[in-house]
Amino acid sequence: MTIKTILCVEDDRFIGEMYIRSLRKAGYDVEWVVDGNDGLVAARNKQYDLIILDIMLPEQRGDQILASLRNDEVDLVPNSKIIIMTNFEQNDHERDAISKRVDGYLIKADITPRRLLEFIKEIEAQG
Repeated sequence: MTIKTILCVEDDRFIGEMYIRSLRKAGYDVEWVVDGNDGLVAARNKQYDLIILDIMLPEQRGDQILASLRNDEVDLVPNSKIIIMTNFEQNDHERDAISKRVDGYLIKADITPRRLLEFIKEIEAQG
């Protein structure tokens, strides 16, 4: 799978700008929204190859968005890969439940823009 279009749902302006700049420089077509409601609407209204989703968002949390887009009954974004990026502490049970519905689970504190690009390349290689 080749990733060309990316939706980034991230409310932290500094982090969002850093990731968006790196992703665009790498040649990706990126849209960025800063709250959960806008993220859910964007993900439902346009097909993206990749959705980068923060957990702690205003209006609607990332895990709620994920449950709306991809759950046991339905996958509204079957052609999209989803990466969770968060600094929010979760217990193992919550993290495992989310991890089963996404293609990557990353801790923001551990991810540089270069590492994010490498991770996206790994997802592309997996198909």
